[in-house]
Amino acid sequence: MSKKRKWNDEYVKFGFTCITEKDGTQRPQCILCSTLFSNANLKPSKLDEHFKNKHGGRDAGNDIVTLRVKRARFDQVGTLPTYGFSPTEKPLLRASYEVAYQIAKSKKPHTIGEELIKPCALEMAKIVLGKEAEKKLQQVSLSNDVIHNRIIDMSVDILEQVVVDIKAGPVKISLQVDKSTDVSNCCQLLAVVRYVKEKKVEESFLFCQSLKTTTQAIDVLNKIQEFFSRNELHLDKIGSICTDGAPAMLGNRSGYLCQGCKLYSQPSFESSIVSVTL
Repeated sequence: MSKKRKWNDEYVKFGFTCITEKDGTQRPQCILCSTLFSNANLKPSKLDEHFKNKHGGRDAGNDIVTLRVKRARFDQVGTLPTYGFSPTEKPLLRASYEVAYQIAKSKKPHTIGEELIKPCALEMAKIVLGKEAEKKLQQVSLSNDVIHNRIIDMSVDILEQVVVDIKAGPVKISLQVDKSTDVSNCCQLLAVVRYVKEKKVEESFLFCQSLKTTTQAIDVLNKIQEFFSRNELHLDKIGSICTDGAPAMLGNRSGYLCQGCKLYSQPSFESSIVSVTL
C-alpha cells in the first residue's frame, strides 16, 4: 500500500489549495484552473511543473512563487486574493455544474463539454452578445476532469441527502434489490429505496455495487451491509425487501434473510422484514 502524502502550507506558493476527502486523503487543487490532482502529485516538483507549464509561473507575473504564505482556502476573502489568486465566481461555478448535470443526464462522454458544448457556447455568445460575453464565458471550466469531478460531487451530495432523510424518517424503509450486467458483462447489484419524508413517500436510487465473484445471497447481504455500515445505517431500518428473482434469493430458510439472521444472530431481523418476489 503506497504511503499517502501530506499537505504543506508552503504549497500555496505554487497556486494550490488542499482538498481533504472523507477517508482523510489530501489532494492538491489548482486555484487558477480548478484541476484536482491525485495524492501522488502532492509534491513540490509536480505542483511547480503544472504551475509553470499551464500558468506561466513567474514569467506570467505570478510573483507568488517567491513568497512563503500560510495555507488559505481560495473561497476565503484575504490571503490568496492579496497574492493574485481570485476565487471562482459563483455564476461560473454554477454554470459548470449545470453543464455537468446535463452531460450526466444525457449519458454523454465527459469530453463533450470541452470539445463541443463550450466552443458552441462561445460562438453563440460572440455572435449574439459580443466579445465581452465570450470572454466571460471562456472562464467556465468544462474539461474532462472537471466534469468528472462535478458529477461525483453531485452524486455524493444527493446520496448524503437521501441518507439523512432515511435516518430522519418516522417509519422503516422499503428496499428493492435487483441484479444486472454492464457492457463488460460484470454483475451489478442495484438498490432502490422508498422512505417517508415530510409525510410523503419518496423513491430514490440508493446504490450500484459490483458483485465481483459470485452472486449468491451472502454476496448481496455483504454489499448491502457494507453500504449501510459505511453510511451509519442499521439493517433494522429495512421494513420490506422486493426482488424479481427467485424466492430462495430472499427466503428466511435459505437466502438473504437467512444469511442475515446467521450473521447478526438476531431473530427479530428475520421476523421484522417482509419479503416480496415479483
